[in-house]
Amino acid sequence: MPERHLVIDHLKFGYEGLFNAGELFSIISSFFFEKGYDWYEKVNEEQVTPAGKQIHIVVFPWKNVSDYYRIMVKVTLNITDLKEVEVEQQGQSLRMGQGVLRMTTDAYVMSDRKGKWSGSTLKWFFMIMTEKYFYRDHLAKFETWVKSDVEDLMHKIKTYLNTNKYNYQM
Repeated sequence: MPERHLVIDHLKFGYEGLFNAGELFSIISSFFFEKGYDWYEKVNEEQVTPAGKQIHIVVFPWKNVSDYYRIMVKVTLNITDLKEVEVEQQGQSLRMGQGVLRMTTDAYVMSDRKGKWSGSTLKWFFMIMTEKYFYRDHLAKFETWVKSDVEDLMHKIKTYLNTNKYNYQM
């Protein structure tokens, strides 16, 4: 059984205002595609209520970084009360969504991704000792890697949402 080392625990982000949910999801998926991640979409639900759309999405992008290690990110998007509104920008009418976005991100480094060292208690013990004393630099490098990727993703999302929040006309 692979060991999961938690790197980022429930990094939360909230936003209320104008945004396009399709574009936001496209930004997230294209970011991970550009970084070479594979993708597993666990939950993708949409419910229409009188208050607006309620969207719940959980995705697990992951990347094998060596024969032994895998980095994995869990992104949870909760969009509530999403209503379609028309916004005028530079003389053109645009259809946008207005609602509340709540995003939670977790990041992990998984060791023994193929499960070769978990067959017996003795193998598991050697795996833990080897990781702790010999390969701790590798683990630290991959932890830094996944932290950097999550920071880049959050920067992209914040940049996208801020450009929609403050529309300056020149």
